[in-house]
Amino acid sequence: MSYIAPVKDMLFGIRHLAGIERIAQIPGFEEAGYDTAQAVLEECARFNEGVVAPLNVTGDINPSSLKDAKVTTTPGFRDAYKQYAEGGWQGLQHPQDFGGQGLPKTIGAACGEMLNSANMSFALCPLLTDGAIEALLTAGSDELKSTYLEKLVSGEWTGTMNLTEPQAGSDLALVRTRAEPQADGTYRVFGTKIFITYGEHDMADNIVHLVLARVQGAPEGVKGISLFVVPKFMVGKDGVPGKRNDVQCVSIEHKMGIKASPTCVLQYGDGIGDVGKGAIGYIVGQENRGLEYMFIMMNAARYAVGVQGIAIAERAYQRAVAYAKDRVQSRPVDGSIAASAPIIHHPDIKRMLMTMRAYTEGCRSMAVVAAAAYDAAHHHPDADTRKQNQAFYEFLVPLVKGYSTEMSLEVTSLGVQVHGGMGFIEETGAAQYYRDAKILTIYEGTTAIQANDLVGRKTARDGGQTAKAIAKQIEATEAELAKGSADAKAVAKRLKTAREAFIDVVEFIAGNTKGSPNAAFAGSVPYLMLAGNLVAGWQLGRALLAAEGELAAGTDAAFMKTKIVTARFYADHILTKAPGIRDAIVEGADSVTALAADAF
Repeated sequence: MSYIAPVKDMLFGIRHLAGIERIAQIPGFEEAGYDTAQAVLEECARFNEGVVAPLNVTGDINPSSLKDAKVTTTPGFRDAYKQYAEGGWQGLQHPQDFGGQGLPKTIGAACGEMLNSANMSFALCPLLTDGAIEALLTAGSDELKSTYLEKLVSGEWTGTMNLTEPQAGSDLALVRTRAEPQADGTYRVFGTKIFITYGEHDMADNIVHLVLARVQGAPEGVKGISLFVVPKFMVGKDGVPGKRNDVQCVSIEHKMGIKASPTCVLQYGDGIGDVGKGAIGYIVGQENRGLEYMFIMMNAARYAVGVQGIAIAERAYQRAVAYAKDRVQSRPVDGSIAASAPIIHHPDIKRMLMTMRAYTEGCRSMAVVAAAAYDAAHHHPDADTRKQNQAFYEFLVPLVKGYSTEMSLEVTSLGVQVHGGMGFIEETGAAQYYRDAKILTIYEGTTAIQANDLVGRKTARDGGQTAKAIAKQIEATEAELAKGSADAKAVAKRLKTAREAFIDVVEFIAGNTKGSPNAAFAGSVPYLMLAGNLVAGWQLGRALLAAEGELAAGTDAAFMKTKIVTARFYADHILTKAPGIRDAIVEGADSVTALAADAF
């Protein structure tokens, strides 16, 4: 089946949860109200449904290939990317000073979900370019900005992140790529980088690599890492790509999923190219502060990967619903249909579809609220408002990344299950979503790394104060729900129980991170899953209140009733997991670490 962008649900979240009209009051966003959001999303839907989505299966069957150090992308990708760039989609939320449209992340994130639902392999190229743009905007010199940003924002050139090396995965202290200072202020870069997404391809005129490397004489560990711009082609004073730099793709990985996205091994400094031995690089910011700058890219990418989880879940859900409506098997248990009926009439199929729907809409709601907080944190004129929103956004990033991607595995697995035996057959397409989703819990930091961030930086560092402040906001929503309908009261009850479980865990984490670190970190991933579950459920509670208000006003009754049912299902079947997770964290830490390493 073809992909249909869930524009109505996205706009509901943008209006009622993110508060797009409040965002439009921020200086610079005056033209970015609901009408603009609607126009942009509808056009984005047309582009992705018609141009990008049809290439998804093609990319899985006919992925990128490497020959003579050159990558050829899936047939159709190059033309689709040309249309993507010409449509201005790369620059949607980037500054107008560099040719972007300057729209809020609240709108940009919805467009990002559509692109990833349509074709995640294709969407990875713009995703990495976004990260490179953010890093250069924050730490790049005026010369680097003037040389590279306009071309990146336009999509004429693309960007990459080069962190990982064969011996340095998550532990970047082990990075060995070296940068040798030159008399003219440039550096010569030597080393090997692996797992570089779109590190080589044929869709753009130049590729701008952002590379972590160690300057000679730098301190050991992460404090001695610097960040460099290393272009595939050197850029002349006229802004035109010229000589080939000393960087080449020596292989691409053969992967479980996202097969059309070329995952490259890049070799720097082998004397290949037109510049002599050593790839020419330009320092970003100051020496030895590279990891700090790279985290700007990584935080942007982590949020975007969370959106990928929502996107692939949406695509799997749509396919599962279409199959369930078409596949005829057995009579319904209640006798409502006398003959064999479409399987969507069977209670367990409905349970699986509702689980898929509720997870996806819950995480979409959480992500759009996080995007709104980002917009306020970066653009609101009031300093206190910026500070509060920044703290809220930073707390939510590991939840958006970790919870949304973990739920995407459950949702895509359920998508296969709804198909039964046919789900195990590649031709139905359900298996591709499951395979594509697996990488999401791994790259840009595994779920455990997101959870460690949540424990260490986001909870223990301030004694749990940010987490408790969020819990206070949730409690206020509970009070509103408790005054409402039977559905609202039921959600309030579940939300209260989940919030109380969350508070217990926050106290446990904040109280044990220093004194009993193994106990605290043994529960780090369950804590992330509890927090993500709670925040997603909270936002669906808010959605229920908004939907009941719209329903009372006579607005789109069918859609609003579905929103209410989805929120109720989430509360009854997903939020109810919270107390058990609380018990596992607070009371079960010892059994996690009881066995010595040599006992396994």
